[in-house]
Amino acid sequence: MNIDSSPIAAIATAPGRGGIGVVRASGKNLQALIAALFGADALKPRHATYIPFKQADGSIIDQGIAIWFKGPNSYTGEDVLELQGHGGPVVLQMLLARVLEAGEDLGLRLAEPGEFTRRAYLNDKLDLAQAEAVADLIDASTEAAAKSASQSLSGAFSKTVNTLVGSVTNLRMLVEATLDFPEEEIDFLEKSDARGQLKGIVEALEQVFRQAAQGALLREGLNVVLVGQPNVGKSSLLNALAGNDVAIVTPIAGTTRDKVTETIQIEGIPLNIIDTAGIRAPEEAIDVVERIGIERTWSEVAKADVILHLLDADHGPSRSDENITAAFPEGVPVLRIWNKIDLSGHKPAVDVMEDATHIYLSAHDHVGIDLLRKELLRIAGWQQTGESLYLARERHLIALKNAGAHLARAGEHAAQNDQSLDLFAEELRLAQVQLSSITGAFSSDDLLGVIFSRFCIGK
Repeated sequence: MNIDSSPIAAIATAPGRGGIGVVRASGKNLQALIAALFGADALKPRHATYIPFKQADGSIIDQGIAIWFKGPNSYTGEDVLELQGHGGPVVLQMLLARVLEAGEDLGLRLAEPGEFTRRAYLNDKLDLAQAEAVADLIDASTEAAAKSASQSLSGAFSKTVNTLVGSVTNLRMLVEATLDFPEEEIDFLEKSDARGQLKGIVEALEQVFRQAAQGALLREGLNVVLVGQPNVGKSSLLNALAGNDVAIVTPIAGTTRDKVTETIQIEGIPLNIIDTAGIRAPEEAIDVVERIGIERTWSEVAKADVILHLLDADHGPSRSDENITAAFPEGVPVLRIWNKIDLSGHKPAVDVMEDATHIYLSAHDHVGIDLLRKELLRIAGWQQTGESLYLARERHLIALKNAGAHLARAGEHAAQNDQSLDLFAEELRLAQVQLSSITGAFSSDDLLGVIFSRFCIGK
């Protein structure tokens, strides 16, 4: 794999002001950099040293803590130098500039996004799933997501996947060994319980997929779009779900002209609730701003994971409501929300009908909101279990699905007894490749580039 192995440096803390800021450098040998910054014997490996950070002319930039992690006992597997000073952006930029200047003869350069973690992966300090968990832990938007990301970072997800890979590999070796000795093929499937082994692998894979799919919800959340005619109560429902006055609510129709987004949590699942402009026929829109707002509403509907179609329980459905329903994209779950039951006299309820699930509630009085929350969790496929969850990504789910498909085909070949052992073995190999791609045993440079480019600089 062709990579630039020159030493790198970057500010490792978030932009802005803070009590502490960190400048980090990594390279195969940073002793010359340390000598240029502090003197040859100023730092001892893995010891925190309080020391002045100086410019080349001896003037002091800051005073702080310097720590030298000598490779391979470091985050990246290389020498790592961390300078911990005060977190002012100007101070950190001055310190970074000084580090780059001192390391110029070494070829020290500014790190790219995710390059420290990429080096940790390439130097076998982390596998690919663990490396992705680093970014997921940083980006976690809920406590549950943070816990799952931390578990994946510790290697729990990788260990589970590697166990699956080992089971597939063992069965594959058994099949291929039989292919090498044709005289032993007779009744191979029965004698080795190959079908039983395969069944056990499939069941284990299904369990991992369930855990990963629920973990993906923790990472991605759901985009929930509120849709309906003007003044039907979309903004009131957003405020009720958020527990805060996020959107302006007035008796005047068409108050919302652009989308308003609020992220909430239900059982640790992040939901991006998107309030949109009320929909009415273009000729009924009072001005160009409202017409643009309606166009943006349909743009959000096209990207929705769940659509909440709000209707007025007091007045009942109208022709406009029917037109809105007819324009919804296929395949997207839709909940019919009958709002304003405080005026209509309906009781809060969930009514499952052929066309959709109908929920009766009052956003104004916060009545029936819990019914909606439970229904959103049901659509998300969330199940409150005692199982550990892995903060999986889309590529992990795709790899698990593909592995499952190969194992299913392997089962079809196994059903033909010993007549298709070569095809049985090939499907097992393909399943093994898919599973191994999760931890990075089989990964292209392009895939690695995409994954690490989404990290923040300094990590």
